Amino acid sequence: MTDIRRHALLDSTNEEARRLALAGEHGPLWIVAAEQSSGRGRRGREWVSKPGNLFVTHLCEVSAPPEACAQLSFAAALAASDAIACYAPNADINLKWPNDILLERRKVAGILLEAAPNGAVVRLIVGIGINLAHFPVDTEFPAISLASVTQHAPEPDAVLTRLVAAWDAWYEDWLRQGFAPIRAAWLARAQGLGGNLKVRMGQSETEGVFENLDEDGALLLRVQGGGRLRITAGEVFFTH
Repeated sequence: MTDIRRHALLDSTNEEARRLALAGEHGPLWIVAAEQSSGRGRRGREWVSKPGNLFVTHLCEVSAPPEACAQLSFAAALAASDAIACYAPNADINLKWPNDILLERRKVAGILLEAAPNGAVVRLIVGIGINLAHFPVDTEFPAISLASVTQHAPEPDAVLTRLVAAWDAWYEDWLRQGFAPIRAAWLARAQGLGGNLKVRMGQSETEGVFENLDEDGALLLRVQGGGRLRITAGEVFFTH
């Protein structure tokens, strides 16, 4: 039976998962909040957390090196896109490297994966936020909500049920077959594959053609002159 712990308000579902892990909780469990007071995304950015959207974190233990566990951010993106597709089957749903889900080319969901190594075991914290009813405005990369496309926001608990089932399936694939099926499925849904990208890495930016993902999930960018860059962290923007 799936262990789901529901809260009316949390500072952050990822922070609650971290607190539980530090207190000795092993999981697997899901932590969901109707609202977050200090939701955050990648690089410490604020994650706007109004009631009506889905804010959830999965806590589990994984017997794998931290670098291998990072592959599960791609599995989480696939699971979230599967759940969203149940409510918008005719919409354009794609994945943006490294861990965003796009609906009609705008960000509808994001993943924040964190890990706490504990010897040979990693306590993995997989945060997932999905814009069901609301979305932030004036963001650098345009955002959207599911309701903007379908004219109806599904209940967060209903989406959570689909998300949990999809995660379980992709996670099982990863355990049995490794990253290869996750990588192939992610690439099949990738936005901008074969096209021009701008990648921001800290204070620097570079442009090139999104050629592929390597076997660990790094972005492979073909740059001017024919060279290839392997990028493990950065912000992606589409130039066309």
